[in-house]
Amino acid sequence: QVQLVESGGGLVQAGGSLKLSCAAIRRIFTINVMGWYRQVPGQQRGMVASITSGDVANYAASVKGRFTITRDNAKNTVDLQMHSLKPEDTGTYYCHYRVGAMDYWGKGTLVTVSS
Repeated sequence: QVQLVESGGGLVQAGGSLKLSCAAIRRIFTINVMGWYRQVPGQQRGMVASITSGDVANYAASVKGRFTITRDNAKNTVDLQMHSLKPEDTGTYYCHYRVGAMDYWGKGTLVTVSS
């Protein structure tokens, strides 16, 4: 069972920056995809950014050019650096880990961007 431990998040003014970090522990697989999803009340969880173990990154259109996802395969960590934050970036951010058809989720960390 893969366990994901998240850190970061909090309250920031519009235009500010935040960094989210996630560490995967237990039963780590060499080939996997890690990423971040965002959920707001009443809406489905949506992909913000993902990155493969081969360092191929993918971003939601709304965050391209503002967010950067990176990973450290040796440490099994993934970071999401967020710049130029907007109020619409507000939500609970979940770390995600996929190996094959299996999905694992962190507990979520709240990001609030004030206008």
